[in-house]
Amino acid sequence: MIIHNNEVRDILNQVADLMEIKEENSFRVRAYREAARIVEAMPEQVSKMVEAGEDLTRYRGIGKDLAGKIREIAETGTLAQLKELGKEVPVSLLELMKLPSLGPRKISQIYKTLGVKTLEELESAAKQDKIAGLSGFGEKTQQKILDSLERFKKSGEKRLLWSDAEPFARSLQKYLKEVGGAKKIVVVGSFRRGKETVGDLDILATCSQGSEQDLMAAFVRFEGVKNVLAHGKTKSSVILRSGLQVDLRIVAQVSHGSALHYFTGSKAHNIAVRRLGLERGYRINEYGVYEGEKRIAGKTEKEVYTSVGLSFIEPELRENLGEIEAAEDGRLPVLVKKSDIRGDLHAHTRRTDGHGSLREMAEAAKAKGYEYLAITEHSQKVAMAGGLNEKAVRAHMEDIDRINEALKGIRLLKGMEVDILADGTLDLPDSVLRELDLAVCSVHYQQRLDRKKQTERIIRAMDNPNMDILGHPTSRLINTREPMDIDLEKIIEAAKERSVVIELNAQPDRLDLPHNYCKIAAELGVKIALSTDAHGTDGLGFMDNGIIAARRGWLTRADIINTRSLSRLRRLLRRNG
Repeated sequence: MIIHNNEVRDILNQVADLMEIKEENSFRVRAYREAARIVEAMPEQVSKMVEAGEDLTRYRGIGKDLAGKIREIAETGTLAQLKELGKEVPVSLLELMKLPSLGPRKISQIYKTLGVKTLEELESAAKQDKIAGLSGFGEKTQQKILDSLERFKKSGEKRLLWSDAEPFARSLQKYLKEVGGAKKIVVVGSFRRGKETVGDLDILATCSQGSEQDLMAAFVRFEGVKNVLAHGKTKSSVILRSGLQVDLRIVAQVSHGSALHYFTGSKAHNIAVRRLGLERGYRINEYGVYEGEKRIAGKTEKEVYTSVGLSFIEPELRENLGEIEAAEDGRLPVLVKKSDIRGDLHAHTRRTDGHGSLREMAEAAKAKGYEYLAITEHSQKVAMAGGLNEKAVRAHMEDIDRINEALKGIRLLKGMEVDILADGTLDLPDSVLRELDLAVCSVHYQQRLDRKKQTERIIRAMDNPNMDILGHPTSRLINTREPMDIDLEKIIEAAKERSVVIELNAQPDRLDLPHNYCKIAAELGVKIALSTDAHGTDGLGFMDNGIIAARRGWLTRADIINTRSLSRLRRLLRRNG
């Protein structure tokens, strides 16, 4: 049985959620969440490790008991403990966890006081003004719940993060390529365009003549399939155990390019291309480019674009946000690629809330071929993460000096992730900040200030010449927390005036700066730091997510500062030096 790491992670988190709703021991809850985080970050499939008999307790944070739980999930796809918890606490309460305005403790209180078990019951209670009267809630919290419910209903079921959909996409792609007769297997749609979230997966295939039936039969037999919705000769649809719907279409090889273009989308982009075709007397659809009844193009995507006078447009740009005009004028950017990245400028170690040592992080960065890695521990305000005060920061810098003396081929940069306080001052004195190689400055607290105050807070922080990079600018957590209410264009303009770099945080649930604002920043000449915010060695791999987000934001190698050599990077960073 193929059980992906994110499936194991989800079950462990569900156990933690139900335990927290039950108000069980907080240390046990934290242990399950930590195990979920470790499994998610593992570079290989935990199910394969279990099958090979590997000892999971070698991972710091996974003891014998949790190793057994993970093994049970990997072998069976479920966990008996979760079923037992479901007898004590309604599993439907996990639906309430989809609302960013609610956490386990508040859900527990609502359930125990009002008997609310479902989203529908929650909405009814809020509309009847029953929630505002609960201790610790009030009118504002009740309204936030109603607003969250409204957003949830508009968006439908929570979409999967791109990074969560990716293991399913890749395993299906690999599986289908191994089927006899399969030729080209491409995952299209919003996944191919690299959107932050994915509602379903669409797979496009070509195969040798006569093997269509075998390919479709293999698809519906895929081990992760829970339900078969349709099973046809050229199209089939299934639901995976995760709830993700996957559609497979088989197209003729002569139409592969047209179909690839059509099913990749976006709809707005395709309409714009078809309009150009009509102006030239062509009809463009998923089968080809036609002049009258004659197919004149469509075997490749490049042919489709060439037929309407356009250069090839990368999938990540296909949102009808200026890419058509840029292609007509020869202004399409040469998008950044993974090999352009020379280092990572935001990472944590176990000195604060990370999970690797300085040496481990340095060696992992070196193994990726990086020239440098900035270690940016939290500052003192983030007490729950063990944030560092002035004395601890100096010790942190001394530790980095020792590692740099011992290691060759990689340079650790002395950095800090410094909190931007509510009044716009920074969480460490200038005398300390001046000694750092770089300061990533971020908002972690009081994220619900009004738009004017929040914007002024961030710009005031930029006035400090020791601030190098604005970290995760909107503080959003995709599917979990709404972005801060800020005037982001005004902040980007302020960054331009003050030569402040803006981070594109590559954490899968952040991808922050959002891609549309990356484009605005680049157009204004504001530089971007593409960083992982890694909290362990495996977290450095989030750079892949960041590259996709950067490409969606039209970013080139020149727009991103960590494509530079260390010497050039140093010249770019310090405004006060």
